This record gives sequence, structure tokens and C-alpha cells, in this order.
Amino acid sequence: MRLLALSGSLRARSSNGAVLRSALSLWDGPAGTADIGALPHFNPDLDGADATPPAPVAALRTAVAAADALLLVSPEYAHGVPGVLKNALDWLVSSGECVDKPVAVITASPFPTGGDHANAQLRETLHMMTGDVVTAACLEIPAIGPKIDPTTERVKDEPTLADLRAAMAHLDTAAAATAAAAVTAAPAPTISEAPEAPEASETR
Repeated sequence: MRLLALSGSLRARSSNGAVLRSALSLWDGPAGTADIGALPHFNPDLDGADATPPAPVAALRTAVAAADALLLVSPEYAHGVPGVLKNALDWLVSSGECVDKPVAVITASPFPTGGDHANAQLRETLHMMTGDVVTAACLEIPAIGPKIDPTTERVKDEPTLADLRAAMAHLDTAAAATAAAAVTAAPAPTISEAPEAPEASETR
């Protein structure tokens, strides 16, 4: 199963970036991170029926379409979703790559709430986009600061790692089930029958 991650923070040493890297290291399969910092501000005029989407937008949509599951990892800004991540989701609303795609939302915060406002808002947006939000794979990680190893820039807190491992397992299970359902629902190939050969005439 191929996993694509979207980060709500562009900071080089973000604690949510450390959570994202830790989660990807626990994924059993190919995984990558989308570059959403290069996206232009969402503008429907750039995405009409006759318009060619900007190159970063086309690249994001291609990457999301090729993924079996999505992982969103984000901080919370002023009780809300960071603009860079909401902008990325806005570019995916009408194009359909998130439809029925298994997705997990993880927020991490220095506060005891664990970014619960942003987590709920992201899940609501993804539900509206008809993504398959895997509730068991969604996490709110509180007091993230001391749980990060500043040297490795990875999560060092064992209970948090156990939660991340379980979340990735739930997401993988959902992705595998979706892939299996798609194979089952696919129409069986039509086997064309060769015309019968005419009977040989007897020469008398």
C-alpha cells in the first residue's frame, strides 16, 4: 500500500514534522510527502473546465490519485487549520482524488488539547470531500515538546510511538480493504468467443 502524507507545517524543525517522519517510518510500504508549500492560493478561475491547472496543483492531484491512503499531520493555529494545508485540500475538492480514499488525521500540540479543534475541522472537511476518514487512525497528541528527540527529530516517547504504530496499522488495514473491494467490484473481463469454423464440405 502506498501512503502519501501532507504536512500542515512548513517549518524545517517542526514538532509535527517529527511526528510525520515517525509515522512514515512505521508504515509498512512505500511512502512519501507532498510538497504543498509550492501551491498557489486556491482560485477557481485557474481551475475551470477549459483551464490547465498550475503545475504544482497537477502534481499534487497526481500524487494523491496514486496513493492508496493519505495521512494529514498538522499543528493547530488559533484553534484552526493552518492555511497551507486548507489551501491544499481546497485544490482537491472538485477534482475527486480523495473520494473514498482512506485517510488519517494526526494533530500534535504543545497544549493539553492536542490540537483537537484543527483535528475536528480537518476530519469534517475530509468527510465533506467524501474521503474515508479512518477514525481509529486519527490521533490528537498533547504536550508534544518533550516527546520529540531534538537530535533525531523523531518521536521518542514510547506510549506515543505505540499510538502511532496502531494508527498506521489501522490505516493500512483500511487501505487494503478498499483496494480489495475495488478489485471485487471491477467488472470481469469479457472473453470474446471465436466464430465457429464452418463444417468441411464433403467432396463426392
